[in-house]
Amino acid sequence: MTAASRPEPRPEPPSEPSGLTPADTAIAPAAIPHTSDNAHAAHPSGHAVRALIASVLGYAMDGFDLLMLGFMLPAISAELHLSGAQAGSLVTWTLVGAVVGGIVFGLLSDRFGRVRVLTWTILVFAVFTGLCALSRGYADLLVYRTIAGIGLGGEFGIGMALVAEAWPAQLRARASSYVGLGWQVGVLAAALLTPWLLPVIGWRGMFAIGLLPAVVSFVVRRGVEEPELFIAHRARVAQAQAQAQAQAQAQAQTPAHERGAWLRALGLLVADARTARASLGVTVLCSVQNFGYYGLMIWLPAYLSKSFGYSLTKSGLWTAATVAGMALGIWLFGVAADRFGRRPTFLFYQVGAVAMVFVYAHLSTPFALLIGGAAMGVFVNGMIGGYGALISELYPTAARATAQNVLFNIGRAVGGFGPLAVGAMAARYSFTAALGMLAAIYVLDILATLFLIPERRGAALE
Repeated sequence: MTAASRPEPRPEPPSEPSGLTPADTAIAPAAIPHTSDNAHAAHPSGHAVRALIASVLGYAMDGFDLLMLGFMLPAISAELHLSGAQAGSLVTWTLVGAVVGGIVFGLLSDRFGRVRVLTWTILVFAVFTGLCALSRGYADLLVYRTIAGIGLGGEFGIGMALVAEAWPAQLRARASSYVGLGWQVGVLAAALLTPWLLPVIGWRGMFAIGLLPAVVSFVVRRGVEEPELFIAHRARVAQAQAQAQAQAQAQAQTPAHERGAWLRALGLLVADARTARASLGVTVLCSVQNFGYYGLMIWLPAYLSKSFGYSLTKSGLWTAATVAGMALGIWLFGVAADRFGRRPTFLFYQVGAVAMVFVYAHLSTPFALLIGGAAMGVFVNGMIGGYGALISELYPTAARATAQNVLFNIGRAVGGFGPLAVGAMAARYSFTAALGMLAAIYVLDILATLFLIPERRGAALE
């Protein structure tokens, strides 16, 4: 039966016994091959498209928020009398919150459902972003930013898992790349809107706009359904748990699902040697990705200004060319990964990143920097288009969102040191030397892909 002919709405899954949860896989097998009818369909269903839109919007809000905060820091610092260290810590603790939120909401999503928990993350993000508008000083603003970051951190991985489970296998990488494009859309929107709105409504007004995602969460909850794959997994696990509970009660034992249920999804990331190797490889890939991205994007305007005397406006335009290249690279990655495979596409982009960062460090004319920046952006950030499909195919449904959020956010935490490392290298040596260091780290990516990452293109999700 094709997705187009399948009647909607789908029947409700079997009810679960009280206290049972869908992620408890110590009883039910964690790796039961299963895929919905839609997995082999030629075109995505309406549900799949709605899931994609919700996930793209969630990740776009992440990008918009972080760049908007960068624009607003001078105004916030002036009104609240913040030191440079305090202003910078607002970004740092947002990222710290994102790491915590990625882990917590990933576990919750594998336990309670993709759509429900995605709604929670957006609400947390929206409410505490809005509360930032009421801040009276550094302390309360820091608390609001950290909790908003917790909501922000959950959106990426849950959205990727939701899309991967809803879209046909042959379009999985392409759909995941669209989620990655959401970040670039948010960044570009912030770059265009914040300079225009900030002088009019002030930084408090900008934070108040952050309440709008609460509306998005309502739309998501009303218009997007849980993937069939997750519903089927939930029903199988509930049935197995009911049997185990009955057996445990007959033997006067504590049911197995009640012991350490929250840790099982994390345990599945290192369930055996093959999975542990893949988890290590994905962690390396995500770390290098974020390290290179933040290292470049934070310092690129300063590099253009200090090394070539560009004005703020000109530096912004040349940086925008790099961002445009990143967006193109993300889209192309999804197309190539579905056609040629995950590993070959990652390797091509990683080699391209080594070459283009090194080449860019030696460019000097305005036109060369403009075109070279766009080409560098294609390879440096284009790989974000592949993580959703790659991670989804490596882990079972019981741990898919946990894997997406935990592994990517570990990379985000490591990536937070990128600007620090680039700044230290530039201060001690030169920006050219710092860019050379960034080029070298992509060699780690190549080694991880060659020796740790298996090829799973088009695999039925477990």
